[in-house]
Amino acid sequence: MKKVLSIASVCLIMAACGGNQNEQSAEEKTQEEVVNTVTEEPAVTGSYGEEITEEGAISAEELLAKMEGVDSLQVKVSSEILATCKMKGCWMKVEVPGEEEMRVTFKDYGFFVPKEGAEGKAVVMEGIAKKVTTDVETLKHFAKDAGKSEEEIAAITEPKDEITFVATGVIIKDTE
Repeated sequence: MKKVLSIASVCLIMAACGGNQNEQSAEEKTQEEVVNTVTEEPAVTGSYGEEITEEGAISAEELLAKMEGVDSLQVKVSSEILATCKMKGCWMKVEVPGEEEMRVTFKDYGFFVPKEGAEGKAVVMEGIAKKVTTDVETLKHFAKDAGKSEEEIAAITEPKDEITFVATGVIIKDTE
């Protein structure tokens, strides 16, 4: 009788241990799935804000020529993204040949672009280009959002005359 009880006890212990191994395997699989999901890159290309098309877009260089003698212009522009706001994705800088860059914000803070991964991508944006003077406080705020050092931020002491863009819609695509 003692042999039967001993054998039965060993079988129960083995069965219990085998069940835990299956549970651990399921837990390990779940952790593996989470790791794989987290490491996937978020989609950067696509449309943001109002739906727009690429049709009729002019280059950033053409925009500069059209801005001669006017303060603002409703237009569709194509360019390349140089940087995006690292805090929220609430602005981006795009390339403008012959200029430093052009800051693009989004109408009524109504949409954002990815905070990273858009640099070097082609962009088409529709909205209003404006000639503005950006004050020092705002320039420092933008520098902080861009992750600039305290020294770089402190070096901003003058307002800046520039062309800015308030976009109603944006298309980000891979560079052709």
